Amino acid sequence: MSLWSTLYQNLLTTQYYCNQPTTTLLVFFLISAVIWYACLKPKAQNLPPGPPGLPFFGNLLSLDPQLHTYFASLAQIYGPNFKLRLGSKLAIVITSPAVAREVLKDHDTVFANHDVPAAGRVASYGGSDIVWTPYGAEWRMLRKVCVMKMLSNTTLDSVYDLRCNEMRKTVSYLHGRVGSDVNVGEQVFLTVMNVITSMIWGAEVEGAERETLGAEFRELVAETTQLLGKPNVSDFFPGLARFDLQGVEKEMQVLVSRFDRIFERVIGERVKVDGEDERKDFLHFLLKLKDESSDSNTPLTISHVKALLMDMVTGGTDTSSNTIEFAMAEMMQNPEIMKRAQEELEGVVGKDNVVEESHIHELTYLQAVMKETLRLHPVLPLLVPHCPTETTNVGGYTIPKGSRVFVNVWAIHRDPSIWEKPLQFDPTRFLDAKWDFSGNDFNYFPFGSGRRICAGIAMAERTVLYFLATLIHLFDWTIPHGQSLDASEKFGIVLKKKIPLVAIPTPRSSNPNLYN
Repeated sequence: MSLWSTLYQNLLTTQYYCNQPTTTLLVFFLISAVIWYACLKPKAQNLPPGPPGLPFFGNLLSLDPQLHTYFASLAQIYGPNFKLRLGSKLAIVITSPAVAREVLKDHDTVFANHDVPAAGRVASYGGSDIVWTPYGAEWRMLRKVCVMKMLSNTTLDSVYDLRCNEMRKTVSYLHGRVGSDVNVGEQVFLTVMNVITSMIWGAEVEGAERETLGAEFRELVAETTQLLGKPNVSDFFPGLARFDLQGVEKEMQVLVSRFDRIFERVIGERVKVDGEDERKDFLHFLLKLKDESSDSNTPLTISHVKALLMDMVTGGTDTSSNTIEFAMAEMMQNPEIMKRAQEELEGVVGKDNVVEESHIHELTYLQAVMKETLRLHPVLPLLVPHCPTETTNVGGYTIPKGSRVFVNVWAIHRDPSIWEKPLQFDPTRFLDAKWDFSGNDFNYFPFGSGRRICAGIAMAERTVLYFLATLIHLFDWTIPHGQSLDASEKFGIVLKKKIPLVAIPTPRSSNPNLYN
C-alpha cells in the first residue's frame, strides 16, 4: 500500500478526525498535499524557470494582489517567460513580444481556448458566450453574430444617433454641475451603458426606469468584474470545485439571477412587440436567428442569447469608461497635452460647434492620446488567460497542455528596450501611424491578437474618442481644492483607476446651445 493510502486509512479511523471539523479540514489538506506530491507533481520537463514554491500551495501564498506589477517584477528575476505553480495549476507568464507572437499567432489554434474560471462559467450561462466558449464551430458562430450584426461599422453607423443623444444628455448634466464635483468615471459609465442597452434592445426602457436600470447595471457590472478577478480555490484546485469552498460560484449565481430577471423582462417585451413595429435592434436579430437556427448543427439557444447580452453589457461598459477616465487623468496631469488636444479640436470642429463622429478621423493627436492611454493602462493587463489544447514548445520551453497562460501586455507596453521613457505619458510616440489595434505588432497589442482578439475594437475606438473629444472640447476640468491627482491603477480582470477621478467642469464656450 502506498504512503498516502496508509496515512489516509490511519487518519480515517481516529475518533478525533471524525469529531473535529477544523482538524478534518487540516487533515484533508495534508492528505491532498501528499497526493499532489506523490502523484500530481509534474514529471521533469523543459519548463520555464520560476520561483520555488511550497508543497500543495505552490506559489499561491506569495502572490501579490497587483498581479500585473508582481509578474513584471518576477520577470526581472527569472526572465521574460517564467512559470508559477498555483495550487495544482501550472501557470506560464509571457513577458516577451517574440514569445507572445508564438502563442497568439504562430500557435494560435493550440492556444485559442481560454482558461475558464468557475465564476466565468457561471456568469456566461455555462460558458455560452464569446469569451469562454471553446474554440470551434459554436464559437465561430457566436463571433460571427457579434462582429457582423452587432459590432460592424455598418451597425455602428446606424446607431450613431443613439450615441449622440446619450452624449448630449451627459453634456447637459455636466453643464448643470458646473463648479461642482463630478465623478467622471461614473458619468461616462452611465452614458456608455445607455448607448449599449439602446443598441441591444432599442428604446423599450425609458424615463425613470431607464435611470434605475442604468444604476442597477453599474452595480452589477462592478460586482461581476470584481468576482471574476477574485482568487478562487476552485480554480487552483479543480478537484475541489464542486464544494465551492469560498462561495464564489454561489455569489456569482446571485448576480446572474439579477441580470437574468432584467434579460427575461426585456426579452418578453421584445417578443410582444416584434411584428408590430419596424425597429430592428440586436435583440430582435438574436431572437430571430434563434428561431431560424433551431435545426442547424450549431443552433443559437436562449442561453447563447443571454450570454451574448451579458458580454455586451459587462464587456463594453467598464472597459470604455475606465479608458476614458485614465485618459482624462493623464491629460489633466499633463496640461500641455490637454491644451494641444483642445487646440486640435478647435481647429477641426470649431470652438462654437459640437463634436460629431465624422470629425474623429481628423483628430490625429486625440487618437494618439487614446493609444498612449491604452499603452500605459491596457484594459486587460494580462489579457484573458489562454489554455493550450496540447503540449507545445514555445520560446525554447515546454508549455504543457492545460496550463494557464498569462500574456503580460502591461509589462510589454512598459518595456524600456521597446519604448523610450516608457513611464512617461507621451502621445507623440503614436503620431507616425506605425501603431494600431490590429494585434499584428507584438510590442503593442492592447486588444489582444489572433483568433481571440477583442471583437469590439471598432465600437471601443468610436466610443472612447467621441466621448473624450466631447468632454474636453466643451469643458475645462480642475481638481477639487485639497485633493491630489494621479493615474495609479488597481488590478482586476479589468484594470481600474485606483482612486476615482473626481473633477470640476467649467464651460469652454459661452454659447448655451452647445450644452442643451
